[in-house]
Amino acid sequence: MVNHQLFLLLTLILSILVFQSESRVKAKAPFGFSLELIHRDSPLSPFYNASLNSSEILTKNAIHSMERFKHFQSLINQKVVQSIVFPTENSYLTKLSFGTPPVEYFAIVDTGSDLTWIQCVPCTKCYNSQGSSLFDPQASSTYKAFSCDSQTCRAFGGEQCLKTSDCQYHVTYGDMSSTIGILSSDTLSFDSINGQKTTFSTSIFGCGRNNQVQLGNLGIAGIVGLGGGPFSLVSQIGPHIDHRFSYCFVPRFAKASGKLIFGQESIISHPKAVSTPLVSKYPQTFYYLTLNGVSIGDKTAHPSSSQEPVQDPSGTFKLCYGADTNINVPEMVFHFSGADVRLQPVNTFMVNGDLVCMVIVPNSVNPFSVFGNYAQINFQVEYDLQKKVVSFAPTDCTQI
Repeated sequence: MVNHQLFLLLTLILSILVFQSESRVKAKAPFGFSLELIHRDSPLSPFYNASLNSSEILTKNAIHSMERFKHFQSLINQKVVQSIVFPTENSYLTKLSFGTPPVEYFAIVDTGSDLTWIQCVPCTKCYNSQGSSLFDPQASSTYKAFSCDSQTCRAFGGEQCLKTSDCQYHVTYGDMSSTIGILSSDTLSFDSINGQKTTFSTSIFGCGRNNQVQLGNLGIAGIVGLGGGPFSLVSQIGPHIDHRFSYCFVPRFAKASGKLIFGQESIISHPKAVSTPLVSKYPQTFYYLTLNGVSIGDKTAHPSSSQEPVQDPSGTFKLCYGADTNINVPEMVFHFSGADVRLQPVNTFMVNGDLVCMVIVPNSVNPFSVFGNYAQINFQVEYDLQKKVVSFAPTDCTQI
């Protein structure tokens, strides 16, 4: 087997729908809370578009994943401090609240970037598809802008000082989108599945005033960063959630939701769970694993001569069969360091119109690869950031 370094991200991000509750608690360490996890293209999503067929959605997602991977290569090779933004067709959403009194917004949840930001007033250049009023810092009694000479500004690498001496940030994403604004802090709150509101005071975020980001027409206010860097949300609330979180992805069009879990509740107790170490590499935003090799079924198992591959008209996928073909998809095992993760057909093949196509594409240019969202469907995946371990447990995510 060939040794590779493979970094693990949520290539399609997370989708959380949170609902209002009158029960309000302060965040204390350690504790846990759970959020509903729904993909943007799920029938349960408020943004579900029934006019798009599975082929159109799959092709868009695949093309974006390939473009995204090229950006990852650039970041790792050139060591440029950037992060990635995800289009709304290929993302998960969260509904969260900023400020006091709290104001609710939808935002994209991104494990490939760190800074959480939303559009704010006054705004010199904001996209007009947000669908809700911009966040007004002056209307929040708990809002605070960091000054240029603050330790937080220096640690973040604030670009420059404004006339008001506020700390200005500038984040550029992999598709060359960007956000510029004021590095700030305010109260951030989530509504847990159990009905309780979980509140984190003095959360660091960006108040975006010049945002050149393509977020579609879905009323998205900004991005929630769940990367591995010190300014990500999971790093900021780490002491409160025991430095751990997990998620469970349901199949794309399932009429059920998965979960995003923070804290003690995220611990996996499944007897078939396997664990592999996180590897420290630059940039620290990404989650890296060591991949020792991949095996596919029994070495003597081959498709029958009647199963001839069919060319994908779009050229997106390299291996496709007719949808009516009776193919026997073998088990695929990713041999991570200390952990064999066994993928099922739902992780490796998807229906693409009248074709069934393999959703794993080759990478012969760079020793880095992406273990993507499709590969993680029906697994509970736990990140223990203190022990620097990622665990996988085969799970029916529609039932958790």
